[in-house]
Amino acid sequence: MLRKQFLTGFAVLPIVFLSACGSEARLSVEQGTGPDPELPEPQSSMIPTVNIAKANRWTEGEKPSAAEGLEVKAFAQNLDHPRWLYVLPNGDVLVAESNAPKRPEDGTGIRGWVMGKVMQRAGAGVPSADRITLLRDTDGDGQADERHVFLEDLYSPFGMTLVDNTLYVANADAVVAFDYSEGADQLDGKGREVVKLPGGPINHHWTKNVSASPDGTTLYATVGSNSNIGENGMDAEKGRAAIWQIDRETGESEIYASGLRNPNGMAFVPQANGDDELWTVVNERDEIGGDLVPDYMTSVQDGAFYGWPYSYYGQNVDERVQPQKPDLVEKAIKPDYALGPHTASLGLYYSEDNALTGDFQNGMFVGQHGSWNRKPRSGYRVIFVPFENGDPAGNPRVVLDDFVQNDEAKGRPVGVVIDNGGNLLVADDVGNTIWRVSQSGASPSETQDAAN
Repeated sequence: MLRKQFLTGFAVLPIVFLSACGSEARLSVEQGTGPDPELPEPQSSMIPTVNIAKANRWTEGEKPSAAEGLEVKAFAQNLDHPRWLYVLPNGDVLVAESNAPKRPEDGTGIRGWVMGKVMQRAGAGVPSADRITLLRDTDGDGQADERHVFLEDLYSPFGMTLVDNTLYVANADAVVAFDYSEGADQLDGKGREVVKLPGGPINHHWTKNVSASPDGTTLYATVGSNSNIGENGMDAEKGRAAIWQIDRETGESEIYASGLRNPNGMAFVPQANGDDELWTVVNERDEIGGDLVPDYMTSVQDGAFYGWPYSYYGQNVDERVQPQKPDLVEKAIKPDYALGPHTASLGLYYSEDNALTGDFQNGMFVGQHGSWNRKPRSGYRVIFVPFENGDPAGNPRVVLDDFVQNDEAKGRPVGVVIDNGGNLLVADDVGNTIWRVSQSGASPSETQDAAN
């Protein structure tokens, strides 16, 4: 009888967690956006807010909504959880079809079981395809008509970057390199390991990104934390919540910047002095209310510390983290630009010139995967932040929206990139689609000419 009562109670748990329980946010997303977001007092709750949109993929004819002056159509469909994008010099588009690897020690116990159910509801419970697919538009009509398995048998791949004739791929536990020839439909061999990255049986924030410095000599890799606020112990966080700097030739590495809870997208932004400044987008911590903490994008300084887990958005102390480290908090740098609380901002791409309308010429595109623990929800859209003289200069503009329809997630945007025709491509991992955003009424050949 006791066992039956236990199992009955256990079965009720997902219902409690999946029914939008918890407190509502008090501020708007806009109030948590910009260079100086509002940061109210933290809220605590025995039960975290869970308000994730149930995944229910696009049906025939459905699509997200594009901003005025823009239009959107599918560049490729029927992919397997497409997460990240990279455009090769010849215009071929690489897509990392990927999901979390097996992580036997991540989220164990009742809490982990429930969160697994939450992720399944969100469409994130599918096995990883562990491959990179090449998409090619041979007739210039704005839709991929060739599809090739470019690399397979990878380990939850995410970021990609090409330097000279070498393609670098960030797996969930290492950066690996493959020889590349222009126009290749697929790459042979297992590749060579450049550097190991923190993985292991927890690997909580498993996505790893890789980008190359403009001169091609240095690689940068993002490594997310192994927890929300260090609850697995700081020994489990060695080398994590950081951006690594890697010598491309030798594989020697060091921590470039730390205290970044879950950095994902990276971009280099030209400065007035002729230098290029590294920027990243970061997912901040959960479970202190719907208004905290805003995700953000920021320039990344060599040797800088950005607060995690001891403080957030600069030197705002997180009292939950024990023991405290006031000496580190004193060094914590305030990020440049908040992107709204719990928006799950992942994709990042800087563009100085493209074939979209004038409102989207100079600035940063951000793919916001969407909240799971905010009521009302935030994210589930692609935004553009205008830049001027190398810095954010104005409020975000919505590029692509309405991924949630009738309280269901038709899709969730992740990676964003400008293609060789100057159009925006968006990876939609729930909708299994790559969306192409272009100027309204412009033919693919016209956008190609505009980009050139």
